[in-house]
Amino acid sequence: MIEKTYDAAVVEPRIAERWESADAFAAGAAAKPDAEPFSIVIPPPNVTGSLHIGHALNNTLQDILVRSERMRGKNVLWQPGLDHAGIATQMVVERQLAERQEPSRRTMGREAFIERVWKWKGESGGTILGQLRRLGASCDWSRERFTMDEGLSKAVRKVFVQLYREGLIYRDKRLVNWDPKLLTAISDLEVEQQEVKGSLWHFRYPVEGRNYDPENPETFVTVATTRPETMLGDTGVAVNPDDERYSALVGKMVRLPLIGRLIPVVADDYADPEAGSGAVKITPAHDFNDFEVGKRNDLRRINIMAVDGTIALRDNADFLEGLYPADGERAIGLFEGLDRFAARKLLVDWMESEGYLAKIEDHTHMVPHGDRSGVPIEPYLTDQWYVDAATLAKPAIASVREGRTQFVPRNWEKTYFEWMENIQPWCISRQLWWGHRIPAWYGPDGTIFVDEDEEAAIAAALAHYVTNGTITDAEARAYADDQERLDAFLTRDEDVLDTWFSSALWPFSTLGWPDQTPELKTYYPTSVLVTGFDIIFFWVARMMMMGLHFMEQEPFHTVYVHALVRDKSGAKMSKSKGNVIDPLDIVNEYGADALRFTLAIMAAQGRDVKLDPQRIAGYRNFGTKIWNATRFAEMNGAIHGQSVRGEELTLAVNRWVVTELSRAIADVDTALASHRFNDAAATLYRFAWNIVCDWYLELAKPIFLSGDEAAKAETRVVTGFVLDQLYALLHPFMPFLTEELWDVTSPEGRSRDTLLCHAPWPSMSFRDETAASDLNWLVDLVSAIRSVRAEMNVPPSAEAALVAVAADEAVRERLARHDAALRRLARLSEVSVAATAPAQSAQLVLSNVTYALPLAGMIDFAAERTRLQKAEAKLVGEVERIDKKLSNEKFVANAPEELVEQEREKRETFLGEARKLRAALDMLQ
Repeated sequence: MIEKTYDAAVVEPRIAERWESADAFAAGAAAKPDAEPFSIVIPPPNVTGSLHIGHALNNTLQDILVRSERMRGKNVLWQPGLDHAGIATQMVVERQLAERQEPSRRTMGREAFIERVWKWKGESGGTILGQLRRLGASCDWSRERFTMDEGLSKAVRKVFVQLYREGLIYRDKRLVNWDPKLLTAISDLEVEQQEVKGSLWHFRYPVEGRNYDPENPETFVTVATTRPETMLGDTGVAVNPDDERYSALVGKMVRLPLIGRLIPVVADDYADPEAGSGAVKITPAHDFNDFEVGKRNDLRRINIMAVDGTIALRDNADFLEGLYPADGERAIGLFEGLDRFAARKLLVDWMESEGYLAKIEDHTHMVPHGDRSGVPIEPYLTDQWYVDAATLAKPAIASVREGRTQFVPRNWEKTYFEWMENIQPWCISRQLWWGHRIPAWYGPDGTIFVDEDEEAAIAAALAHYVTNGTITDAEARAYADDQERLDAFLTRDEDVLDTWFSSALWPFSTLGWPDQTPELKTYYPTSVLVTGFDIIFFWVARMMMMGLHFMEQEPFHTVYVHALVRDKSGAKMSKSKGNVIDPLDIVNEYGADALRFTLAIMAAQGRDVKLDPQRIAGYRNFGTKIWNATRFAEMNGAIHGQSVRGEELTLAVNRWVVTELSRAIADVDTALASHRFNDAAATLYRFAWNIVCDWYLELAKPIFLSGDEAAKAETRVVTGFVLDQLYALLHPFMPFLTEELWDVTSPEGRSRDTLLCHAPWPSMSFRDETAASDLNWLVDLVSAIRSVRAEMNVPPSAEAALVAVAADEAVRERLARHDAALRRLARLSEVSVAATAPAQSAQLVLSNVTYALPLAGMIDFAAERTRLQKAEAKLVGEVERIDKKLSNEKFVANAPEELVEQEREKRETFLGEARKLRAALDMLQ
C-alpha cells in the first residue's frame, strides 16, 4: 500500500542515492544503439560558490532538457565542472590565513600559497556541486572537470601559445579596470556601478599668452570634473569642432594650474557643446573615453598613480617630462604618496586658494566599484596581455548571422551583435597568483619567449642569446645547470590568465582536447547552451570565438537565454534589500520538485521570473495531488506497467482520456523543442490536475463501483497506463516524486524493467475526436455550472435544476446520456429541456446553447444583486485610482520599475474580477 503522505525530505535523498548507485546519469546511459548524441556543458560555477536562485533556474532548465532527451534514447552527456574563480578563491584563502593568524600570502611565497589554495579546494571548494545534486541535476558526475585540472591546463597553454604565434595574443599598454585594493586588473563583469552623491568641480585653465584674470573669460577655459586628482595627468582639453566659442582656441595651448604643463586644445566630437562649458579635460591614462580621444589626437599618456591608488610623481619620467623642476618638486611635495581621495581634497583646496576654482556643484553620478573589494575602480594605464578579439569575433558573428547558431529568444542576437561588432581587445592577464600562469619568459633585453613547456622556452631563450652573442655556449650550459643563475637571467611572467580565458575553452577542453578523445568526437559540438543574459559577451561569445578557431565548428547550435529570478514584487534580489530567496531553504521546506516545477512553469521566454514562496507551496500541493490520485487508483485496483492501444478501448471515457494524453504529449514535445519550458509545464499541470485528477478519476468512480467487470478491467488498465505516462512526462520537471511513484506502483510481484529516468519517453498518436468532444462538453458544462453557483453564492449543499433552453436533438441526447454524471458532478436535482428560461434563473451559454439554473428560493435576488453591485463598484474605484496614478508621468518616471509593473498587474486583476461580477449581474437580470 502506498504511504498516505509524500515526504520529500525522506524520499528525495533516497532517490538520489538510488540514481548514484545505478550510475544512472553516465554518458550514454540508456541510449539506443547508434543513438544521436545530445550534450550540454554546465556553466561552471565558481569553486567558492554556493547555490543561489539563478543557479537553480539555470540548472533546472538544463536538467529538463537532459532528462527528456535521455528518455528519448539519445546518447546524452551533461558535463559538470567548476571554475577556479581566480580573484574569489584567492580572497577566500587570504581571508582564512588572516583569521587563523597564519603567515600572509606574500610571507609564505607563491609556491606555498598555491599549495594552500589546492588544500582549501580539496577540503571546502565545490560545495555547490553537492547542492546541485540536491536539486536533482542529472550530470555525469564521474566526469567532473575543474578549470585548473591538468587536462584543462594543458588546453589553456596550447591555446595561449598558438594564438601568440599567430599574432592574436600580444602585450600592450592600455587602460584597464584596476582594483586598487586587490591590486589587479578586473573584467567588466566584476565591476558594478554604484550611485554616489558627489560633486562636480569646475576649474579654470589659463590660456597661454594671455594674462590670467578670473573675471575675464577670454583668458581661460573652464572644464568640469568629478575626479580632480586626475588633473595631475591631464594632457589636453577637447572642444567640439562645431563649437564656435572655441574655434579660435583650437591648436593653442592652455597651462595646467599648479603643474605648469602646457597642454593643447584639440577639436574632437567627444566634447558636447551642450554639456557644461563645452570644454572637456582629457586624461588619457585615467579615463577610458579620454584614452580614445588621446589616441585620435596624439596626446601624451601620463599615469600619476601607483597600483594601490596613491599618487606617484617622484621618479615618474612621464610626469616630469617638460616641467620646470620647481613645478615638479612642488607637485611632488604636495601629493607624493597621498591616497587618491586625500589628493583630491588637497588639490581642490589649492585650486580654490589660487583662484582657479570656478564653482562646485552637487552631482549624483554612477561610480564603478569592484564587486569583491567594494572600492572605486581606477581606469589605469598598464602593460597587460591582450587577445585580438576583433579578428576572432568575425567568424562568430557570421555564425549567428547565417543561422548556424541561434539565440532563444531571438532578441538577444541584437545584444550579441552590438557587443561583437564593437569589440575591444580582450585583456587576459591578472595580477594574481591563483590561476593559469602565463607561459612567457623575459630575457635581459625584454625579449619574450612563449612556449607550452618551460624547458622548451628556456632552451629557446638561451639559444637566442648564444646566437646574438649575448652569452657564450658555456654560459648557456651554466645557466641551464644553475636554477638560481637562470632565474636571474630569465624572468617568468608573474601574471595569471583571466578566468574567462579557460572557461572559453569549456565545450571542448572538458571533452579531452587537445587530445582527440572518443568523447570529443562524439559530443562536440554540444547541442544547446543554457545561460543567463549577463554573460553573453563574457562567456558565450568567447566560447564561440575559441570553438570556431580551434575546432573549426560552433560549440553549440542553440543558446537559450533565461531571464532573471526576481522577488514576488518584481524587484531584483539583493542582500541589502533583504529579499534574497535561498533555494536550499525552499528545498528543505517544500522539496526540490516543488521549486523546480515553479521555476519551469514561470520561465516564459523574455520575462523575468517573479518568485513567490506561496506559488512554490501551491506546486508542492500539485505533487501531493498526483500522489493522492495514485493512492486512489491503487485502492481501485489500477494496473500499472501495461501498454494501451486506444483503438481497442470500448469506453468513451477511456478513449477520451487517452486522446487527451496524446494531445498533452504532442504539446509538451512541441514546447520543449522550442524551449518554451513554461508552456510544457502548464500543459502537464492542466493535464494532471484538470483532466486526470479532477475529471477522469471522478468519472471513473462509478465504473469502479459498478458490476461491469469488463468495464472495470479496461478502466483499471487505462488508469495505470495514463498515470505511468504522466509520471514519465513529469519526470524531467519533478524527478524525485515521479521516480518514487514509478517504483511504488511496480506491477504486483515484480519490479519495473528500468528506472523512470531511463524509461522510454511517451509517444502516442491516438485520437478519438468524437469521444473527446463529447466528454469535453460534459466537463465544460459542469465547470460552467459550478462557476455560476460560486458567483451566485448558491449554498454548496443546495441542489439546483438545469434547464436547456430550446435544445436540439443532439444536445437532448447528450443530456440524457450524461444525466447521472451531471447530477452528481454539478449537484443538480434534475436535468430538463424547455422552450424558454424559467423566471429568476441564472443563465449561461455553452456551444451556442443557453442553459438556465432556476435559483428562486436558493438565494435572495435583491440582496445578491446589491452585494455584486457594491463589490463591482469597489473594484471599479480601485481601477480608477490606479489609472490616476499611472497617468501621472512623474510617478511612472521616478517610481521603481517593479512598483509600476505591480500597479499595472493589480489593475488587470481588478479589471478581471470586475468583469466577472458584471457577468454575474447580467445573469441575474
